[in-house]
Amino acid sequence: MSDGMETPVILWFKRDLRLDDHPALARAAALGPVLPVYVVEPEYWRLDDVSGRQFAFLRDCVADLSRRLAERGGRLCLRAGDAVAVLEALRVETGARHMVSHEETGNGWTFARDRAVGAWARAQGVTWEEVPQSGVVRRLPTRDVWAARRNAFLRAGQVEVGAVRWAEAASQDWPDLLADDCVGRQVGGRGAALATLGGFLSERGRDYRRAMSSPLSGEAACSRLSPYLALGVLSGRGAAQAGAARQREVKGTRTGWAGSLSSFQARLAWRDHFMQKLEDEPQLEHRCLHRAYEGLRGGDVVLREAWEKGETGVPFVDACMRYLDATGWLNFRMRSMVMSFASYHLWLDWRRTGLHLARAFTDYEPGIHWSQVQMQSGTTGMNTVRIYNPVKQGHDQDPACVFTRAWLPELDAVPDRFLHEPWLWEGASRLRYPAPVVDLAEAARAARDRVWAVRKGGAFRVEAARVIEKHASRKDREGRFVNDREPKARRVKSDPRQLGFGF
Repeated sequence: MSDGMETPVILWFKRDLRLDDHPALARAAALGPVLPVYVVEPEYWRLDDVSGRQFAFLRDCVADLSRRLAERGGRLCLRAGDAVAVLEALRVETGARHMVSHEETGNGWTFARDRAVGAWARAQGVTWEEVPQSGVVRRLPTRDVWAARRNAFLRAGQVEVGAVRWAEAASQDWPDLLADDCVGRQVGGRGAALATLGGFLSERGRDYRRAMSSPLSGEAACSRLSPYLALGVLSGRGAAQAGAARQREVKGTRTGWAGSLSSFQARLAWRDHFMQKLEDEPQLEHRCLHRAYEGLRGGDVVLREAWEKGETGVPFVDACMRYLDATGWLNFRMRSMVMSFASYHLWLDWRRTGLHLARAFTDYEPGIHWSQVQMQSGTTGMNTVRIYNPVKQGHDQDPACVFTRAWLPELDAVPDRFLHEPWLWEGASRLRYPAPVVDLAEAARAARDRVWAVRKGGAFRVEAARVIEKHASRKDREGRFVNDREPKARRVKSDPRQLGFGF
């Protein structure tokens, strides 16, 4: 219970598992004794877009948060169950009449859950304050003002929390809901996040701009911060300001750092940009952003399962899918390629393939994920149709065949010059590896024709104009664009890096 007769303020942790730069903690501490609570929600962990690797990573992060709270004199109250039921029980037990949490831009389930929690709070007379914690703006009136608001938030000082009076409530053990299904996933927790950030800014990130496109070099050169940002172990503002401090250190040098750090800052801005799309239009998780694309693709189960297992007969695609399954991560360009391959070459609906990738990514962030899944599937109505050539990508990103051989040992006998197209090798019939499930050139041509056919006519342009007005990027005060649409003069040579998912 709280000190004396003063009732506690419930601090509901969600995707903000840290104590530093934590506006919700600061607000709760200003109101009274703070009862820190995390609710493990079994119903959420039965959804189709979550997985054991994410649950295990979350456990790491919550355990680390609990230790850090203990170091500051607090005790995390861990409960498992329906959020409304858990919060009502805590209200009855403690007499709490105030609750603070950060705003969350999650999947449709968490959106519905928050609406239910809001209804409970109103019915019980509990004041629930939701505090911003990122560059995502709730109830954004127009995209015209987003870049300025986002940049102002990122440049503001990080929130410092002084002494906190803590309250306590009975806690449960961590529930055994899902087994870890990824032996190679990243380790969760604030300590791991800071070590990853420090390693990137001091050593690994020097070649970020050049090396992030290949799954081989990107494994080390990419920041690898995305899972920590997804669960708020590290704030986006903290990452951006750490990057800015490093930019000041290397300014004027010729080490390669300046360009790489500039690209890193752009990726952080793109992250907020894509999450803003889901905040503004929650249905994009379930419905094509441009309605004309509804019902366009099919759902061939055989093709989808071959893609999921890394058995399509296209080596570089299969290597990427197997690597993702084993590690929970994949660099940005390869995420784009495997999604493009599923949507165009295999002509599969993005909703089913998107669910598989959501489960596979330890760093699953719904706002980024579903925006990008649609972007790579050509269903937004405002992005250029880009169909990756997986053979060319293999030659470009794995020219020495190191990555592909590591994940497709059944191709050991194939000479390097045939590895990305083993069907051309005279010994292909002896391989224990499938032939391509589709004719790559023919499938790409057919997909391009189908997608572009939808774009004809005035009705398409009217709907596209609506999408652009609501979701497309605008220039910021420095005249820079944030993803989506390059200035017209540059659009022909648009940078393929804009297609990235994570870090």
